Amino acid sequence: MTSEPEEPTSPEPVSPGLESTEPASTEPASAGLAAGGGCPRPGRRSFLRGLAGGVAGGVVAGGAAGAAAGYYSRSTPADPSVSANEAAVTGRLPAVPFHGPHQAGILPGSSRATAVMSFNATAQGKAELTELFQTVTDRARFLTAGGTPPPVGIDGPPADSGVLGPTVVPDGLTVTFGVGSTLFDDRYGLAARRPANLTAMRSFPNDDLDPAQCGGDVILQLSAGNSDTVIHALRDIAKNTRGGMQVNWRIDGFSSPARPTGTVPRNLMGFMDGVANPAVSSAAQMDSLVWVDPTASGEPSWTAGGSYFVVRLIRMFVEFWDRVDIEEQETMIGRRRATGFPLDGNSLSATPDYANDPTGEVIPLTAHMRLANPRTAQTASSVLLRRAYNYDRGLDAVGDLDMGLIFTCFQQDLKRQFETVQTRLIGEPLIDYISPFGGGYFLALPGVTGPSDYYGRALLA
Repeated sequence: MTSEPEEPTSPEPVSPGLESTEPASTEPASAGLAAGGGCPRPGRRSFLRGLAGGVAGGVVAGGAAGAAAGYYSRSTPADPSVSANEAAVTGRLPAVPFHGPHQAGILPGSSRATAVMSFNATAQGKAELTELFQTVTDRARFLTAGGTPPPVGIDGPPADSGVLGPTVVPDGLTVTFGVGSTLFDDRYGLAARRPANLTAMRSFPNDDLDPAQCGGDVILQLSAGNSDTVIHALRDIAKNTRGGMQVNWRIDGFSSPARPTGTVPRNLMGFMDGVANPAVSSAAQMDSLVWVDPTASGEPSWTAGGSYFVVRLIRMFVEFWDRVDIEEQETMIGRRRATGFPLDGNSLSATPDYANDPTGEVIPLTAHMRLANPRTAQTASSVLLRRAYNYDRGLDAVGDLDMGLIFTCFQQDLKRQFETVQTRLIGEPLIDYISPFGGGYFLALPGVTGPSDYYGRALLA
């Protein structure tokens, strides 16, 4: 797993561009998880029928959590005889603690594999919605801790898909769960509790948004050291939530190793992605930039400890990009492709000196990194915490490569941070080589504080 450096004291927000089932016997199997719309609606109470299994899994998870604390180390492989590289390959990465005031998937750097899924809620009424959120919590608690799935009765379906073998390994899995503005309509009586800045995702000039790949009632991001861990978690949650929520859209991603060395991965344009970010080790920076604070912002009290979560799906026209002169590529970004150094700097962590380059002779005024963060006192509050993944979906309908970036970011205030940064990027030269096509605005729920807590408890109280 790679992480982004935290050394800059005046962080540059790497922008939304680049810079930085348990089916009932009467339900067909095809009624379960699908990659998009058009699939049959699952039976609305089938996920409730799976709650017995979910509760059993939760009991096992409680035991596994205690075992994981002693067996898995956050700095070494679980098995001392296994090398760090082998640990990554075999899925023996340490468990990430699930309980806490904030969701555990927000602050860590990008994992090797991820899946981002938007769902529409199909639960009937607030009571079923609450059961849905409790079920997602139970499954996430077990999957992130690892353990042995409970035995099943005679002729019963297996408790687990077996993708990871007889024992579920944590593999650094994190589950990030959030809600969209459409959840706050009149179905569940939550309209008065909608977060102040939570709306449908705004379309910016040069966007080409596909409604089928935008928005959703809830968002789920699963990230781990290996793709089979992500797929296993996805199938487990899908099986146990049938009838409560149905997939709206989904995209899978990966984070490339840092090459040739270091901690910063590269995107599919060849540039280091996420060179600068606010320091996640600084509680003060996280409190002022990432976590929602209702006492200062006028947000509903239940949002305390949550974070606005933006997903932006960006197609890269790599065939055209690969024909562009390297110097032109670097002036569009503002960094050297080989090293990641600013065009006026001699280290990865160097702060660009815009004051001594007022006309943009070294770093053009239209460079992506310069527009994203002009590094002035007035723009310091628009810094956001980005987490980006590459995606590759093969070929499009005309045979072009369909690949690009899953941009995600977390912030305290959508308008002050994401929308302000994105507005500065309108018309940048890079728009000829990228096309944002999907995603959405969400509120990542506050963390689950203990065994008796669950996602959204304060919201649904």
